[in-house]
Amino acid sequence: MTEHTIPDASTWKGWRKSSYSNSEGGSCVEVLDGHPSGVPVRDSKAPCGPALIFPAAGWSSFVTAVKGGTFPA
Repeated sequence: MTEHTIPDASTWKGWRKSSYSNSEGGSCVEVLDGHPSGVPVRDSKAPCGPALIFPAAGWSSFVTAVKGGTFPA
């Protein structure tokens, strides 16, 4: 069984904040590129909290749908 979470996301280095995040502390996510199990995603306001790991293809489809307006703000 593949692990789908990282209990303490601060143990991994190289997180990058979403380009849609702003400096006002809104709903921000960070992703970690190059993880061997998929695409880890965490809440930027809780860097020591958990991260969810999504399959790369699923994350790519989600990002494409968001950029295309499938999920309204």
